[in-house]
Amino acid sequence: MTKEFNAEIIAVGTELLLGQIANTNAQWMSDKLASMGINVYHHAVVGDNIHRVKDTFEQAQRRANIIFVTGGLGPTEDDLTREAFQLISGLEMEEHAASMEKIESYFTRKSQAMTPNNRKQARVFKGSKVLFNKQGMAPGMIVTHDSKTWIFLPGVPREMKDLVTNEVLPYLHELTGNQDVIKSLVLKFIGIGESTLEHELSDLIQRQQNPTIAPLAQDDGVVIRLTAKAESYGEADGLLENTKKLILDRVGDYFFGVNDQKIEERVINLLKEQNKSISVAESLTGGMFTDKLISVSGASEVCRGGIVCYDTNVKQDLLEVSKVTISEKGTVSEECALEMAENVTKKLDSDIGISFTGVAGPNPVEGKKVGTVYIGFVAHNGHKSVQKFEFIGDRQMVRRRATLKGLEIILNYLKSNNS
Repeated sequence: MTKEFNAEIIAVGTELLLGQIANTNAQWMSDKLASMGINVYHHAVVGDNIHRVKDTFEQAQRRANIIFVTGGLGPTEDDLTREAFQLISGLEMEEHAASMEKIESYFTRKSQAMTPNNRKQARVFKGSKVLFNKQGMAPGMIVTHDSKTWIFLPGVPREMKDLVTNEVLPYLHELTGNQDVIKSLVLKFIGIGESTLEHELSDLIQRQQNPTIAPLAQDDGVVIRLTAKAESYGEADGLLENTKKLILDRVGDYFFGVNDQKIEERVINLLKEQNKSISVAESLTGGMFTDKLISVSGASEVCRGGIVCYDTNVKQDLLEVSKVTISEKGTVSEECALEMAENVTKKLDSDIGISFTGVAGPNPVEGKKVGTVYIGFVAHNGHKSVQKFEFIGDRQMVRRRATLKGLEIILNYLKSNNS
C-alpha cells in the first residue's frame, strides 16, 4: 500500500505577522508540492518567540510527516528556528565547515570584520543532510525526527527557491516514490457573481469527485479552480479539459481566460486579432484604465492613447465636450460620457472609444451620490452606448471597479463582434 504523504509549511518571522512582507514562500512551495502529489494541509506563520515557535513545531510534528520551515536561520538573536527545534528533538548541533568557510570568505572579500554571531549561520544538526546555500549564507537542512522529515530553509525567496528546486524536490521524489500528480486549472469569469455562478453549476459541484470544483471571488471577477489527481500529467490534463468543457457549455459567455491570464490581456489580444484600435477619455479613473491597457506587452499596436480630462475646462477645451452639455446636464451625466467617448475616438483616430466620468468620493458631485459612474462606448460601426453604475466602496474601490467594468464592456463587444 502506498504511503500517504502530507506536508505542513511553517514560516518564522515577526515581520510576516506585522504585514511588512508577504508570505509568498508558502504559496510557491505549495504549488511545487501539489505537482508531486504531496498534500499540504496546513500553513503556519509564527513570530520570533522561542516558546511559540516550539509550540508550532510540536503541532506540526503531530499532524504532518513532511514539515517545511522557512526563516529564522540568520545570525541575530531573533533567529530562533534551530534553537526551537533543538528543544523538541534533543539533537546536537555542529558547525558546517563548508558553510563557515563561505561566510568567512564573504567578509574577507568585503574587507569587513566578521562579528562572532555570524558563526551561528553555519550551525547544523548532527546527522542532517546539509543543503549548501549557493545564493546566501545560511545552509538548509533535512532532518529526520521520530519518523518525520523536517526541511529547514532560509526565508529569502531566491535562496529558498534555489534549494528547493535543486536539492529538496529530487530528495522528495526519492522519498515518496511514484506518487500521483495533482494539477490545477483556474477558469476566470467576469460579469457574473460568485453566487450566480455557483447556482448555475450546482449539480456539477455536488457531484464533484475528480476534478474538484471550487468557485472563488477575486478582485478581477470570479474564478473556478479545478484540481485533478491522476497517475500522470497527461491523464490529469484530460480530466481538467473534460470538466472545463462541461462548465463552459453553461457559463462560457462570461469566460475570459485561464490561470494567470488577465482580462486586459484578453482585450488587447482581441483588438489585435480584429485589427481594431482604441482610445480612452478618463475623468473619474484618471488614467487607471489606460494604464491597464498599456501594461500588456504589444499594446502599442492597438492603443492610440488616452486623455485624462479630470478638470471641467479640460473636458471643454481639449476634449471639446460642448458647453451646453456641461451646463445643462453636468459633467457626471450620460450625455457628457457619450461626448467624451465620441470625441476621443475622433481626436485620436481610433476604431473604438471609451470614457469614464463619475463620483469617486468622498463627497457628492452635481447632486450625484458617491459611486455613481457613467461609462460611454462608441465604435466605428455606429455602435454607441452609455451605462450607468452605482458602485460601493471607497474612492479607490470605485475607480478600480469602474476600470474593471470598462474592460468587461470592451471584452463583450469584441467577443460578440468575433462570433
